[in-house]
Amino acid sequence: MDQRTGYHHHGHDQAAPGLGRGHQGHGGHDHGAMIADYRRRFWVTAVLTLPILLLAPMIQGWLGLEQTLDFAGDAYLLAALSTAVYFYGGWPFLTGFWSEVRTDRTGMMTLIAVAITAAYAYSMAMVVIGSEETFFWELATLIAIMLLGHWIEMKSVMGAGKALEKLAALMPDTAHLVEADGSTRDVSVSELTGGETLLVRPGEKVPADAVIVKGESALNEAMLTGESKPVSKGPDAQVIGGSINGEGALTVSVMHTGEDSFLSNVIKLVEDAQASKSRTQDLANSAARWLTFIALGGGLVTVLFWTLLTGQGFAFAMERAVTVMVIACPHALGLAVPLVVARSTAIAAGNGLLIRDRTAFEEARNTQAIIFDKTGTLTKGEFGITDTLVYDEAFTEAEMVAYAAAVESRSEHPIAKGIAGAAAEIWEVDGFRAIPGKGAEGMVKGRAVKVVSPGYLRANGVALDDPRYQTLSGEGKTVVFVLVDDELAGAIALADIIRPESKKAIADLQKLGIRCIMLTGDNRQVADWVGRQIGLDEVIAEVLPQQKAETVKQVQARGLIVAMTGDGVNDAPALAQANVGIAVGAGTDVAIETADIVLVRSDPGDVAAILGLARATYGKMIQNLAWATGYNAFAIPAAAGVLFPWGLILSPAIGAIFMSASTVICAVNAQLLKLDRQRDGNRREPGLTQSPSRAH
Repeated sequence: MDQRTGYHHHGHDQAAPGLGRGHQGHGGHDHGAMIADYRRRFWVTAVLTLPILLLAPMIQGWLGLEQTLDFAGDAYLLAALSTAVYFYGGWPFLTGFWSEVRTDRTGMMTLIAVAITAAYAYSMAMVVIGSEETFFWELATLIAIMLLGHWIEMKSVMGAGKALEKLAALMPDTAHLVEADGSTRDVSVSELTGGETLLVRPGEKVPADAVIVKGESALNEAMLTGESKPVSKGPDAQVIGGSINGEGALTVSVMHTGEDSFLSNVIKLVEDAQASKSRTQDLANSAARWLTFIALGGGLVTVLFWTLLTGQGFAFAMERAVTVMVIACPHALGLAVPLVVARSTAIAAGNGLLIRDRTAFEEARNTQAIIFDKTGTLTKGEFGITDTLVYDEAFTEAEMVAYAAAVESRSEHPIAKGIAGAAAEIWEVDGFRAIPGKGAEGMVKGRAVKVVSPGYLRANGVALDDPRYQTLSGEGKTVVFVLVDDELAGAIALADIIRPESKKAIADLQKLGIRCIMLTGDNRQVADWVGRQIGLDEVIAEVLPQQKAETVKQVQARGLIVAMTGDGVNDAPALAQANVGIAVGAGTDVAIETADIVLVRSDPGDVAAILGLARATYGKMIQNLAWATGYNAFAIPAAAGVLFPWGLILSPAIGAIFMSASTVICAVNAQLLKLDRQRDGNRREPGLTQSPSRAH
C-alpha cells in the first residue's frame, strides 16, 4: 500500500517516486523500471488493438469493410486477441485490484479492474451465444489508453523526486587519501570512517563532511544549501560532502561519513517529511475512498436505469456503466496532495530549508506572529563597529580605527576582535600592555596609543562632554575611547552586528501579515535599538533563558498562532512550545532536534521563504483538490449518459482519456510550485556546515 496516498497503486509510490527507499537512489531505479513496464505493455497492447479494431463488427460497419474482412472464425480470433490484451495489458490493474481487496483499501485499481472485467466477461458471453454485440474493441482501446495515461502520468510524477536523486548522486565514489609520507592513493568513499586526511583537487567534489587543514578555495554549495555564490573558505572552516571545490587545492580532515553526513541527514529529513501524513492528505484520501464507492454504486444505478427505464439494451447500459467506473477513478484526487508534498519538500531541501514535521509545516501557513531570538538569529552574535567619533582633526576615521585595531589585535576580548576585524590592515604594535579592567595600550608607528573604557577617562580626569556619546550609550552600545600620545583622538561604538538580511526579512514577513517580535535576554536599551533598526513590531527584553517558553505561551494566550525562531540551547523549550519551531543556521543539536523546520543558513530571510512556501504549498493542494473534485462532479453524470438526449455519449476509451488527463493536470500543477525567495545583494555566509543533527 502506498503510505503517502493511502491507497494501492500496483505497488509503486505515486507520491514521491524515488524517495523513501534509501539514500542511494534505488527507489528512482525501481520507479524507472515500472515506467518501462507500462511503456512496454502499452506498445504491445497498441499493436494487438489494431487487428481487434479491424475485426470488430461495429468498426467494419463504419469503414464499409464487412464483406472484405468477414471470414469463418473471425469472432474467435477477435476473442483470442482481446483475451491477450485483457490479461497482458490489464495485468497491472488486475493485480492492483487484488492488492486493494486483500488490504481493504478499495480504490482506483478496483474501478479499472471491475470495468475491464465486466466488459471482457460480457463480450466473451456474447461470443459463446453467437452474438456480435461485444465490447472487445472498446476493451482494447480502454486498456491501451489506461496504460498510456499511466505511463505519461508516472513520467510527470517522477519529476517530483528528481531533486533528491540529484542529492544522492552528489557524493563522489572515490577520495584521495593522504598517506603518512605525504603521498596519495585513491580509496572508496564508502571506506572512510572519519579522521582521515584527504586531498581535494580543484574542480573535484568534496568526498565527505570535513574541516580544512590546509589550503584556501571557494566552494560551490548550491545544490546543498541553495547558496548561489561560491563560498570562500580556508583553514579550520568546515566543508560539506558533495560540494564542489573551486580553483584551490584543499587538504581536509574527515568529520562525518555515511549516515552521519550532512547530505544523508538532509535526505532522511525530506524522506520522513514526505512519508508523514498531513491533515489535508487524510481529507483527500477519505474523499477518494468515498468516490470509489460512489463510482461502483453509480455504475450499478446506470445499468439499472438504462435497461429498466429506457429500453436502450443491456449492451448500451453496460458501456455507460464501464465509462462511469473508468472516468470516476480517484487517481487525481488521491494524488492531488502527495504530488504537492513531494514537490514542496524537494524544493525546500534544495534551498536549505529542511522540513522535519509536515503537520507543523502545514500549520506554518496560519502563522500570525513570529518570535525571533536576537543573538545569532537577527544579529551575528559578534561585536562590530556601528559608529565612530573623531575628536582630533589630525586623524581621519579610518586612521583612528587603524591605530585602535593595531593595539586590539593583541587581545582576545570580543570587543577587541570587533575593532581589529574592522581595519583594512593591521599595523605593527610594540610594547603591548593590558590596562586591567580599563583597556590596552602599545606603541604604533612611534606613537603611544591607548584604547580605553569611559571609566579610564573618569579615573584620569579626562573631560568628556559629548551628547553623541550619551546617545550611543543610551542605545546600549559599548563605547571605547582612543588616545594618541595621551590626547583624546576619538571614540568607537560597538554592538552585536545586525545581519544585513534582517531588515528585509522583517519587511517580507510583515507583508505576509505576520507580527514580528524579538525575544532576548539582553538589556532593554540594546533590544530597543535593534528593534528600531530592523523595524520590529514588538520587543521583549531582559528575559531569562528559563522564561522564554513561558513568554511564547503568553503570546499564544493573545489568540495568536506563533512560530518561534532560534538557534541556542536555551531556545529549545520555546521552540517546542510554539505552534511551529524553526531552528536557524549554526544551531545547536538540542535546538535542531526540537524544531519542526531547520534552516541551514543563518539567514532570517529564509524564515519568510519557508512561511511563504507553506502558504504556496497549501494553495497548490487546494487547487488540485478543487480540480479533482470539480472534474468528477461533471464527469460522472456525463459518463452515465445525462447528455444522451443531446446526442453526446462518452465511450470508455474517451473516459480513460479524461481520467488520465485529469491526473496529469494535477501533476503539472504541482510542478509549478516555486519558492519565492527574493535574494538581495548581500550574500550571507553559510551557517550550518555539517549534518543537521550535529551543528557546530
